[in-house]
Amino acid sequence: MPKKYLGLTGNNLNWAISTVAGCDFLLFGYDQGVMGGILTLDTFRSTFPRIDDSANGDFTGLSESTRSVYQGISVGSYNLGCFLGAVITIFIGNKLGRRRMIFLGTSIMVVGALLQATAMSLPHFIIGRIITGLGNGGNTSTVPMWQSETCSSHKRGKLVMIEGALITAGVMMSYWIDFGLSFAEHTSMPSVTWRFPLAFQIVFCIFILAFVLGLPESPRWLVYKGRSDEARDVIASISNCEPTDSWVENEVHAIEETNKAMSGSYSEIFTNGENRNLHRTILGFVNQMFQQISGINLITYYAAVIYSNLGMSKTLARLLAALNGTEYFIASWPAVFLVERVGRRKLMLFGAVGQAVTMALLAGINSREETGFQITGIVFLFVFNTFFAVGWLGMTWLYPAEITPLRIRAPANAISTAANWIFNFMVVMITPVAFKNIGYHTYTIFAVINAIMVPSVYFFFPETAYRSLEEMDTIFSKVSGPSAAWEVVKVAETEPRQYGKNGERLTAYDDTEKATIEHGNDTTSDASRSVAENPMFSKHNEGAPDPKDD
Repeated sequence: MPKKYLGLTGNNLNWAISTVAGCDFLLFGYDQGVMGGILTLDTFRSTFPRIDDSANGDFTGLSESTRSVYQGISVGSYNLGCFLGAVITIFIGNKLGRRRMIFLGTSIMVVGALLQATAMSLPHFIIGRIITGLGNGGNTSTVPMWQSETCSSHKRGKLVMIEGALITAGVMMSYWIDFGLSFAEHTSMPSVTWRFPLAFQIVFCIFILAFVLGLPESPRWLVYKGRSDEARDVIASISNCEPTDSWVENEVHAIEETNKAMSGSYSEIFTNGENRNLHRTILGFVNQMFQQISGINLITYYAAVIYSNLGMSKTLARLLAALNGTEYFIASWPAVFLVERVGRRKLMLFGAVGQAVTMALLAGINSREETGFQITGIVFLFVFNTFFAVGWLGMTWLYPAEITPLRIRAPANAISTAANWIFNFMVVMITPVAFKNIGYHTYTIFAVINAIMVPSVYFFFPETAYRSLEEMDTIFSKVSGPSAAWEVVKVAETEPRQYGKNGERLTAYDDTEKATIEHGNDTTSDASRSVAENPMFSKHNEGAPDPKDD
């Protein structure tokens, strides 16, 4: 068969898609971490004195508290831009498609990065932060869908969690670049210490822009737009077979049937009919919200500042931040191997419990000023990152995409991503102000929030491991009324699985088709329930190699 997509087919094409998607998450993490080391640089603070909240900093008589607000605005403006980008994606995501949306978002990020790196005034810098956020908000609403719509149910979690690990790789990279360049602060070009790290993100953008349009569009989106012939070509290329293969036709038919069953307007996001669209959208929203209000980004964005406030020198504070980012990256990998074996719920519960305990300990430790307590506080910042990396880091980019049906997936995921960014903005905005005004009680607030997350996950979040998207449609269709909020967890536990841990088919076609009709959902054939995100990869269950096999 002809090779259309950069000359790649099969496993190589799948890895190419994963590489571009992963680069975007690397960029995402880099953007989140890059300000952490820059904020403590004297040359940066002298360029933007309004954000210097240290006791020695001043600008026309502004108080430390007021300068903390300016610092929060300067850092958080990026997150506000991400929120706006996610909201815009609600309306244009399905129109542009996955690839063009990613291309647009990345192009916008290039403009924002240039504005940040060349800023000479605080408004100039903030505008650059907002524009960068606009692009990233669109990307983070789209890339997880594009990735998950081209992989099988038994490996979907692993691949998305790898992307979560790449976020921490980006954070780690930004911290070390900040640390290395900080030694140039007393050279003839001191501003390179912060301008270069902000400009460096363009390198990731160039890689994404160079390749994303040469890779295949989501077959599900193509069918949704009535372009089934193109979907056949994509499925054939990714599965390394001919477009005329009868199996390819069956897979296209499966997507078409699902699309018909889930047809409707965007307003259906806010309805709770048989598909439980509002219920599922709320779960995705809350899942993303929980990740941010856990308090992770008070560490990610302000690591060097926190260590400096604990009495460390600026150089040591930046080094500790870099080491923290490195440990964060290492801690993100266990989830890659556990997410399918253990399941989504157990990892989220593990993370929330550990985060609550750690935040409570940080509150107690930081209430004391002795050197020993300060060192212990540093250790527990590392511990918090570990629990978060295992339980929540990649989960919020996986779970919402797993529980939303095709027709509303783009806008629903954009809504959940918008939740991530608006609460991210809130945390980043209030952190410097909270530390200035209530000190260690800031950790107490986050300890309580993490404790609340534990019963919320236990009672309301159904397990999605080894479930295809279509199986989740069936599970949600079996609950109704006010009790559906917690009954769906029980249904997910008892509903027979259609696929095993290696992607093998567990139920026969006729059995599932009969069950589908008996449950009153005869518009959707078993074929439409045979895959996760994109049904193309079920072929390996018939003897063909799995294109995602390691």
